[in-house]
Amino acid sequence: MVKAVVLGAAGGIGQPLSLLLKTNPAVTELALYDIVNAPGVAVDLSHIATPAKVQGYLPPNDGLKNALTGAQVVVVPAGVPRKPGMTRDDLFKINAGIVRDLATAIATTAPKAFVLVISNPVNSTVPIVAEVFKQHNVFDPKRLFGVTTLDVVRASTFVAEVLGDLSLSQSITVPVIGGHSGVTIVPLLSQSSRPLPENLDKSTIDSLINRIQFGGDEVVKAKDGTGSATLSMAYAGAEFATKIIRAFKGEKGIVVPSYVNLTQEGGEALKKELGKEIDYFSAPVALGPNGIERINGLGAITPAERVLVDAALPELATSIEKGVSFIQTPKL
Repeated sequence: MVKAVVLGAAGGIGQPLSLLLKTNPAVTELALYDIVNAPGVAVDLSHIATPAKVQGYLPPNDGLKNALTGAQVVVVPAGVPRKPGMTRDDLFKINAGIVRDLATAIATTAPKAFVLVISNPVNSTVPIVAEVFKQHNVFDPKRLFGVTTLDVVRASTFVAEVLGDLSLSQSITVPVIGGHSGVTIVPLLSQSSRPLPENLDKSTIDSLINRIQFGGDEVVKAKDGTGSATLSMAYAGAEFATKIIRAFKGEKGIVVPSYVNLTQEGGEALKKELGKEIDYFSAPVALGPNGIERINGLGAITPAERVLVDAALPELATSIEKGVSFIQTPKL
C-alpha cells in the first residue's frame, strides 16, 4: 500500500504529475491538494483504470491535513511558475511562504513521509522545509529531497541530440551535480554513460553545458509568457517519485542525483571533495527503505568540471542562506 500526495495538484506541473502517478501501479492511494480545482482534477483522474484511489482536497474542512494523513510520499510542486525575465531567485519572495506553510502541515501530519520538493527555487526551498522540520523536531535528512531530475533528463536528451540520435536518450546517463538553478547546475559530461566524441570542439561542449544549465529559460521563452517547464518537470518528478517508491519497497541498487542535506552518511567526505563547508548539494544518492543510505562523491572530474563546481558553490551558499534565514530570522 502506497499513499502518494501532490501538494499543488491543480497547477501546470501538478496536473500532469498527478496523471503520471495515477498510472504508476505501485500507488494505491493518491491525494491531491490545491487551493482551487483539486477535486475536479481528482475526479477526472479517478476514471483511469489503474489501482490508485484518487481524492481531491481544498483548504476548507482541514483539507490539507486530511490529504497528508497516512502519506508515505509527498511531492511538492506548489507555487507560481516562472515568467519571462524572471529568475528562480525572483520566485523566492512568493514561493518561500507557500513552501513554509506546506512544510508546517507535513511536519505536523506526516513527519515520516518522504518529501520531494519541486517548488522553485529548489536551492532555497529545500533548506526552508528542513528548517521548519527542525522547529518541529521531526527533521530527518534521509527523507528530504530536492528534485533535480529534470537537469539529468535534459542532459540525457541534449547529449543524444549532439550525438545525432534521440533514440539513445533513455540509455544515456549523465550525472548532474550542484544545485537546480543556472550556474549551480553542473553536468559531468566526462562521466556520461555514452562518451562524447573526442574530436568535439570546445564551443559545442560549452553550448551543451549552457543549454543544460539554462534549459528552463529556453522553455519560458518558447512559451512566450504563458508558462515555464511544466510537462518535462512533471515527467522528471514522477520518475524520481517512482524510484523513491521502488527503494522503500525493497529494491536495491537505486542511485539517483538529488539536492540533499549533507549531515548524513557520505556528506562530510563530499564536503572535503568540494573544499567548502556547505550544508546542501545535489549529488548521486544511494536509496534504501528508509530514504538516503549514502551520499556518493563526485568521482573523477576534469579540470574544466572543477571550474564549474567552484563557480556553483558561492551561489549555492547564498541560496541556502536565503532559505535558512527566511525561517530563522524573526519577522517584524
